[in-house]
Amino acid sequence: MRDSSEPEPQRLPLRRSRRHRIVAGVCGGLADWLGWSPTRVRVLYVLVSVVSAGFPGTLVYIVLWIVVPSE
Repeated sequence: MRDSSEPEPQRLPLRRSRRHRIVAGVCGGLADWLGWSPTRVRVLYVLVSVVSAGFPGTLVYIVLWIVVPSE
């Protein structure tokens, strides 16, 4: 349990990454936001997309590309 005098850790806003960009920077931005490596996020994205037959993962990526602002 947290002590009420401790400040909440600040999380950066979700932004598409310019440094870790391969297509649109969505996975790189998620990695920065989560504090993970971009490779881990990309591998997880590909695995989830393959298991779900690809289409939902592609649709989510395109929506995030449109909705999430760039750095």
